[in-house]
Amino acid sequence: MLSIAGLTKRYSGKHAAQSEPALSGVDLIVPKGQLMALIGPSGAGKSTLIRCVNRLVEPTMGRIVLDGQEVTGTGRTVLRHARRRMGMIFQEYALIERLTVMENVLSGRLGYVGFFASWSRRFPRADIAEAFRLLDRVGLKGMEDKRADELSGGQRQRVGICRALIQNPALLLVDEPTASLDPKTSRQIMRLLVELCAERDLAAIVNIHDVALAQMFVPRIVGLRAGRVVFDGPPDALTPETLTSIYGEEDWSATIRPVEDDADE
Repeated sequence: MLSIAGLTKRYSGKHAAQSEPALSGVDLIVPKGQLMALIGPSGAGKSTLIRCVNRLVEPTMGRIVLDGQEVTGTGRTVLRHARRRMGMIFQEYALIERLTVMENVLSGRLGYVGFFASWSRRFPRADIAEAFRLLDRVGLKGMEDKRADELSGGQRQRVGICRALIQNPALLLVDEPTASLDPKTSRQIMRLLVELCAERDLAAIVNIHDVALAQMFVPRIVGLRAGRVVFDGPPDALTPETLTSIYGEEDWSATIRPVEDDADE
């Protein structure tokens, strides 16, 4: 379980004291196995929240606890161990282009192997076997020797998913997984994330701009506006009035129209 209490982030700078904080007193609990979507306008604090959880961004105030382990206020060694339990999936994939698919996946084990083993890319056989299994599971069987720069966007995102899962995390932090993908591939990636979280009983926080896609796949949606939680509920509670409170005045009738999941592959 992930527990976030009073999470506040104020960026430093010339006018920081006068500006609104990026996050302001956010309280959230994400139980084991739950998939949660973060929606909200640009600048609402969605990416900041995800990055505060694994302390890629340092919170100004608040507490973050994952499975009983304090994440905030800890030293490097404890933080390194905590980050092993958090798999990060990035919008722009964050792959090393010149490395192979297999090498990129195995980079998810760098927090577990020693420096010299990682530098020479000598990983335990069990890690290599798990990488093959994960690649098969996400539909990339036989592509382990391809360079990352030879892959399509959807294939790159699947490699990123494998890299996160090979950490054996308790929590997935997913930042705009479909932002650079076409509609069909976006559905496939979201469906894959849902299935993998269910198979592994994984909690996940997914930052996503596409409200209809979040409604289609995610059972709990949290809306942020100006760094504060203004909605927390199921997809069918996203009324036009609710979306106005999150994003501002607009005709939301088309946005919240139900979209059928035809399980296209």
